[in-house]
Amino acid sequence: MSLDIKLPEGAPEEVVTHAYVRDVDLTAFGASGVMALITLDNGQDHNRPNTFGPASLHSLDAAITKAIEGKPKAIAITGKPFIFAAGADLSALTFIQSREESLAIGKLGHDIFRRLDECGIPTFAFVNGLALGGGLEVALHCKYRTLASTAFTALPEVFLGLVPGWGGATILPKLIGPEPAVQVIMVNALNNNTMMKASDALKLGVVDAVFEPADFLERSIAFSVSVLKGDISIVRNDYTNDPGWDSALALGRAAALKKYGGAEIAAPNAALELIAAARSNTRGSGFDAEEIALADLTLSDPLRASLYAFNLIQKKRKKVEGAPKPALARKVSKVGVVGAGLMASQLALLLLRNLKCPVVMTDIDQERADKGVAWIKNELAKAVEKKRMSAESANRLELLISGSADQNIFAGCDFIIEAIFEELSLKQELFKKLETIVSPECVLATNTSSLSVEKMSQGLKNPERVVGFHFFNPVAIMPLLEVARTSTTDDATTATAIAVGKALKKTIIICKDAPGFVVNRLLTRFMGEITDAVDEGTSPAIADSAMSSIGFPMSPFQLLDLVGPGVGLHVSKVLHDNLGPRYRISPTMQAMVDQGIRNFYVKGDDGVVVANPAVLALIPKGDSPSTPEQVRTRALSALAIEARMMLDEGVVATAAEIDLCMLLGAGWPMHLGGILPYLDREGVSDSVCGSRFHPPGVASLA
Repeated sequence: MSLDIKLPEGAPEEVVTHAYVRDVDLTAFGASGVMALITLDNGQDHNRPNTFGPASLHSLDAAITKAIEGKPKAIAITGKPFIFAAGADLSALTFIQSREESLAIGKLGHDIFRRLDECGIPTFAFVNGLALGGGLEVALHCKYRTLASTAFTALPEVFLGLVPGWGGATILPKLIGPEPAVQVIMVNALNNNTMMKASDALKLGVVDAVFEPADFLERSIAFSVSVLKGDISIVRNDYTNDPGWDSALALGRAAALKKYGGAEIAAPNAALELIAAARSNTRGSGFDAEEIALADLTLSDPLRASLYAFNLIQKKRKKVEGAPKPALARKVSKVGVVGAGLMASQLALLLLRNLKCPVVMTDIDQERADKGVAWIKNELAKAVEKKRMSAESANRLELLISGSADQNIFAGCDFIIEAIFEELSLKQELFKKLETIVSPECVLATNTSSLSVEKMSQGLKNPERVVGFHFFNPVAIMPLLEVARTSTTDDATTATAIAVGKALKKTIIICKDAPGFVVNRLLTRFMGEITDAVDEGTSPAIADSAMSSIGFPMSPFQLLDLVGPGVGLHVSKVLHDNLGPRYRISPTMQAMVDQGIRNFYVKGDDGVVVANPAVLALIPKGDSPSTPEQVRTRALSALAIEARMMLDEGVVATAAEIDLCMLLGAGWPMHLGGILPYLDREGVSDSVCGSRFHPPGVASLA
């Protein structure tokens, strides 16, 4: 085994996870001899999880050697407090330039981890905290596993454009069977990297026992002694002839096609091939196949793109570009929500659960206000029922929510957000009234999706405290928050808005108050090209599927059904009025709204989803149809042109912020990285803008 693997040239310095060995006397646990306990610890606090780069793997290898030389009764591996290991150090992957480098890193992990299975001594993984990717894989190489009840585990590699390449794709199907393995490796990963709770991992057979964290290590050692003495017998099933292999693989393929809108993506396909091969492969041949799959994926643009997107999201989650000093933020101890409809109620619930301060709602009458409060209390009850919240916590929050038809209830609020009908004059009137009720320091925020925040603040005594605070639906799930500054919004208001957004666990971008902000401006321009193509005579089926190869989670007209033609038309008109004729008003969409037609797609009599005949009847008989490639080219070109204009106008400061917005606010596929690196790779940026948005090498091999 060769251990002379180093970080690729140019890669950031590795934060080394050291592996420390100590002997645990088993006498107190009713057995003779010692257990060699390996503890993984990178010397950082819990905000920096243990990871495996070359030096970390070398340290683990040395620890295993030392443990074996002591001839213990057993070897166990655990992590630092709250963290087991978060897998491979991904920061170096994009610096790999050769297939040989990639193959060597895959082999290094396999060769070291497999020693835990092949050393001839019983091995245990005491998974005391978060275990992701290679962290879970090192545990899978051990003979037995315990897990802390508060820990989460996952194999997220497919989500990032990789495969579990240090044993997971081979060992897990053999350990728990084909369908559970597909669920963990494929379905969970594609579902925004869903992690297993301890109870799930135990039920599936990923681990053998679960213990509470207070005495986790002691109980895990006691468990291992019981196994060694034969008091506990762990039976492993042979899934070679399990009848569920074909159906499990079909489930995984369907999940990938659904996630990526029918597009064939390399990482899910490679993972399925490895899972299928695990049925008959030896461990050794399975590990060889994993190394080849990793090498193929590591040198691909999709992986570089995924890692760019992943790193961007992680970075921007912590630091908001252009944010004022946090010390300028004012304390928020009471919040107001204007409106009690569904969107306003979602906002109120999110604020209530995260700020845990009094939240007051208003609407045009008491009945509507009461309905909003009742919806929130019902959602709290559901959280208790699903064991996502204790009954005591829910009761405390219920005491903090109230509703009224009288806006004087907002007196004493530090932060008010409005979510009323998208009509500028109504919002202007509202803010003028609120200004007579609240203090001059109270922030007045608007959740508008396209209207001018600046115009809302005109005529106010304190326009500096007005800010855009734009969420995406569903509010609790969508991670992006656009904070829009007007020409008068001051730093204290902006800092307060950012502090509230962070308390809500949102990823925040600060943008200029401009029509549609970032996401809606780009999406509306994109959708306009699709509807224009249809109005010109292109078949709706051709126009709607023209972008399917990209791998969007839904097609343009499916997206239109989600947001609603009324909303889409309203935003189009606002942008048309403010940005000019490139934002055209589709006669088809206008007719849909005029006739009250809410869906482009409907279920036919046989239950199959089809284009709505009522919509098809409204489409003009255009005489200039486009091919799928022409539709795709015009849509991507429009996105590039609009993005360049937004940067030139200073809507956001950097291209990366546009990438972030489209990833988190519009569902831009992770495997494509940011929208702008994709347009760069495809040559669209150079073609229509005359230059790239990013330097060569960002999210690509170029």
